[in-house]
Amino acid sequence: MKSIIVGTDFSKGSFVALELAVDIANKLDCGVKIIWAKREKLLFDEDQITVMTHLAEEKLESLCEQYRPKLRSGKIFWEICSGKVGAVIARQAQHEQSPLIVIGTNGASGFEKYWMGSTAVRIVQEAPVPVLTVRQGYDFHKALERIVVPIRVNISSRQKVPPAATMARVFNSEIHILGLMDSPDQAAQLRAYMVQTAEFLSSEGVRFTTVVKNYSNYSDAVLSYADSVKADLVVINTEQDRILSQLFLGTNAQQIVHNSQIPVLCVHPADIFYLSKT
Repeated sequence: MKSIIVGTDFSKGSFVALELAVDIANKLDCGVKIIWAKREKLLFDEDQITVMTHLAEEKLESLCEQYRPKLRSGKIFWEICSGKVGAVIARQAQHEQSPLIVIGTNGASGFEKYWMGSTAVRIVQEAPVPVLTVRQGYDFHKALERIVVPIRVNISSRQKVPPAATMARVFNSEIHILGLMDSPDQAAQLRAYMVQTAEFLSSEGVRFTTVVKNYSNYSDAVLSYADSVKADLVVINTEQDRILSQLFLGTNAQQIVHNSQIPVLCVHPADIFYLSKT
């Protein structure tokens, strides 16, 4: 059975991610696999690694016992893997045929800057499936009512729409199609993209609204609009192709993941995901 992958470092943010992953798994009728990656030996000696591993095993088993009764049909299990976090989670997502990776962040703190600047970004870069980032403090019990999907005039902008539609069907959400243009010359092409997006969502039975706005800073425009409509999720793509994604995350995507107070679903362009076909 396919499983949602949840990366954990046993922080509060990762526990919020696990709560949300279990909720999504129930709606997708799949399981949950929790992954903890061992630190590199360079940082700790063998005795320290052994102690840490035993503690991690106890915590992971405790988490599974806590959440096992909450899963309706799938199973919850854990695995400890050695290696760099991004590579480990990407490998597990492929092995489990995962529809989604869910990772947590820890709110506005120095640790969050480290996490978002390294671990979370590397996971998004290397993931073969969409990655949902969720900030500590997010109320996952709140209905996911509104999803913002920004559309621009570029070749990959609409590729995030099928996964967004899946999330909307799963949570009975309304999608807010946010058309963004930085030049009047884009108006006709953007209108065509918006019409295509609307037609697709109609065919999928997803409720939606549309709005067009001018922008100078893409990430600011997306987050400002999401805040204005009290959105519960933003769906973005990572802007670059799969080869380049191993090297860096697009600037706009990175800023949105850094600054968003609500969950962000990151989708790689040109990939075909299980999530978009559920």
